[in-house]
Amino acid sequence: MSDSDTGQAIFLNGTSSAGKTTLAKVLQRRLKEPHLYVSLDQYRDSLPDKYRGLNSPPGTLGYDGLNVVPIDSEDGKKKITSIEFGAYGKKVLHGMRLSAAELMRSGLNIIIDDILLEPAFLEDYLEIFSDLKVYFIGLFCALEVVEKREASRIGRFPGTAESQLEACHAHEVYDLSVDTSNLSPEECATRIIGRLGEGEPEAFQKLSAYPIVAMPR
Repeated sequence: MSDSDTGQAIFLNGTSSAGKTTLAKVLQRRLKEPHLYVSLDQYRDSLPDKYRGLNSPPGTLGYDGLNVVPIDSEDGKKKITSIEFGAYGKKVLHGMRLSAAELMRSGLNIIIDDILLEPAFLEDYLEIFSDLKVYFIGLFCALEVVEKREASRIGRFPGTAESQLEACHAHEVYDLSVDTSNLSPEECATRIIGRLGEGEPEAFQKLSAYPIVAMPR
């Protein structure tokens, strides 16, 4: 299959409340070619309720699916929220990546809205999308800003973004990074569209050259 037969992906990676969903909708509106929206939240919400745990212990369905777990912050002064996927949850995420890649191989453009919570998640993307065109975009946001967003949104657990900050961007390599605490969604979209016009993506190729688990944090 030639490159002209496949679609492209714009992969937005950032913590919870970093602004990925809002930015994806702006991109959909402004991009000339249609881009389907594929998000972690869509697959999370498709899980059976019994596989969505709240500090569920090992051996339970909540632990096996998506588990919301209170943990200590890095300084040990407060509790924050960790989102952890068990064996079934990780199988669902792997299926999401396979499905997204097949959309591209069918000639469809997509916008991926996801959070790389573990090095293995990125490794899976690199393998599945090895022959596909992916613009890898990092969405950064100051902690105090995401904390305010979390506090204002129904269904958001406090400290979720804080628990994800280090792991989410540990690989450090992107085709473009934007700071959503300083730039509006429209400004971020302008920069991303500008990057699309500058040439082929390079981040996935660079990341494939060495083990993700060995990257500095």
